[in-house]
Amino acid sequence: GILEKIRLCLIKKLLPHLEDRRRYHEEFASSTSFHGVHNVVHTQSKARRVLWLLIVAGCLAIVIWQICSRFIYYFSWPTTTTVVVQYVENIKFPAVTFCNLNRFQAHAVSNLKVIFLIWNIVSAILKKSAMEDKYSQELNDFLLGNQNFSIKEFTRKNGFYLNSSTLLECDFFGKPCYPQDFEHVFTEYGNCFTFNHNDLSARRVSLSGRGLHLLFDVQQDKFTDEPTLGYTDAGITFVIHSPQELPRFDGLGLLTSVGTHAHVAIRQLKSIIQEYPWGECKPDIKLQYHKIYSTNGCLLECKARYIQDWCGCLPFILPGNGTECDLLKFYKCVYPAVYDIEIKGLCTVGTHNSTCPAPCEETDYPTTVTYSNFGGEKAMKYFSTKLKKSPEYIRQNLVRIEIKYHDLSYKITQQQKALTISELLSEVGGQLGLFCGASMITIIELLEYIFTNFCWMCIFLLLKAPEMPQWNNPSQNQPTHNEKKRGIQEC
Repeated sequence: GILEKIRLCLIKKLLPHLEDRRRYHEEFASSTSFHGVHNVVHTQSKARRVLWLLIVAGCLAIVIWQICSRFIYYFSWPTTTTVVVQYVENIKFPAVTFCNLNRFQAHAVSNLKVIFLIWNIVSAILKKSAMEDKYSQELNDFLLGNQNFSIKEFTRKNGFYLNSSTLLECDFFGKPCYPQDFEHVFTEYGNCFTFNHNDLSARRVSLSGRGLHLLFDVQQDKFTDEPTLGYTDAGITFVIHSPQELPRFDGLGLLTSVGTHAHVAIRQLKSIIQEYPWGECKPDIKLQYHKIYSTNGCLLECKARYIQDWCGCLPFILPGNGTECDLLKFYKCVYPAVYDIEIKGLCTVGTHNSTCPAPCEETDYPTTVTYSNFGGEKAMKYFSTKLKKSPEYIRQNLVRIEIKYHDLSYKITQQQKALTISELLSEVGGQLGLFCGASMITIIELLEYIFTNFCWMCIFLLLKAPEMPQWNNPSQNQPTHNEKKRGIQEC
C-alpha cells in the first residue's frame, strides 16, 4: 500500500548506499575548513592519528570552555564607567532656589504655633516629619473654628517674599537682575524663589569666576519661627539644580547664616546610566507634569496619584490638576495617606523594578562653599549710610551669596556596556580561529553535515519500524473467489 511505496521511495532516492555514505564522510573530513580533522582521518600511522585526535579534542575543549566563559560574562551584564572632562567656551547657568529659614510673619496670626503645626502636615509630603500628640487637641480646635482657612493663601501672603526690601542687590554676569526674574515656588520652607526657572532666558556664562551675586535682608524683626518646634536658625537656604527640575532641599540645601558672605564654586556633572539589565534606568518612562524625568519629580507624581485616589483631592504642594485639599482633608486623610505610602513602600526610588528608577541622564552641580564674615568696619559704615540701618541690624539680617563656575568645563560620567554583541561575536570568532581555524563558514559546514546525518538516521529508523497491520484492506487480507477456485484446482 501507501506505506510500502514510501519505503521504496526512501530506499531508492533518499537513503544512499553504505559505500556512498562512507565516501561522503571521507570527503567531508578532507574538505572541511575545521583544521586537524583530515589529519585524524587520512593519517596512516596509528600513533600519529591518536596524537592528532588528542590535539583536536583538546583544542575543541578549550574553545568550548572559552566560549562558555564569554557567554557567562556577557549575561552577567557587566559595565564600565568612563569619566571625560569637556572644556567649552560658554556653559549654561543652573537654576538656584532661595528660601528664608524664617517661614512666616510673627504678626500674621495670634496663634502662630498652630500655623507651624499645619505647615508641618502640609510639608510632610516633601519632607518626613511627625506631629506630637500633645498638639492634636489644639489643632482640632483651630480647624473647627477656621474651616475656610487656606494654608496656601496664608503662606503666599504672609510668608517670605522677594521684593526690593528683601533683595537689596542682584547682579548676574555684570547685569542687574530684579525680583521679577525669580519664579515663586512652594517647598518645605514655604515661599521660595527660583532664579533661571525653566531656563527661560537660556542664561550662559562665558567666563569663570563670575556669576550670580545677591544680597538678602532676612528681616528678622518681621519674620520669626517657632523655637519650641525646632525652628531656631536665621538666614538663607538655597539649592542649585537643573532648570527643568523642581528644587529638592531634603539633604541637598546649602545654608548661609546672617552676617555671612558665602562663596559658592560650582561644577557641572552629567551622569549617563545604562538601561536595565546593564544599569538601573528605564528610558521609556515619561512624566506627566515635568519636561524631563527625575526621581524626585516621579516620586512627587506618584504620591499625587495615590493621594488623589484615596482622598479625592490634590495637595497644592504636589504637581497635578485635581481639586485642592482643604485643611480638614489634609489633617484627616492626606497626612495619614503619606504615612501609609512611606510604610508600605508604594512609591519607591532607585532600582529598575521600583516605582521611580534612576534617570538615564542626570545633571548635578557639585559645590564648594567657603564662608567669611560679612562686612568690615568700612563696609559697615558704607552699608549703614546706604541702607539707613545700624551696623547691628546689618550683622543680624544681611546675607551675601556669590555663585559662580569653578571653570568653563563639565564632567561626563558615563556608564557603558563592558561587552557588546559585536564584541562577544568577535571574541567567539577569535577563539574558534585561534584553536580550531574555524569560521562562520565552518559552522555552516558542520551544521550541514550534522543535519544530513540526522536525516539519514531518521530514514533508517523509519525503515526499521514495524509494518502497519493490513487487516483493514479486504483485497489483501481476504482471498477472492477466483483465488479460492485456483487454489482448489492446484490441490
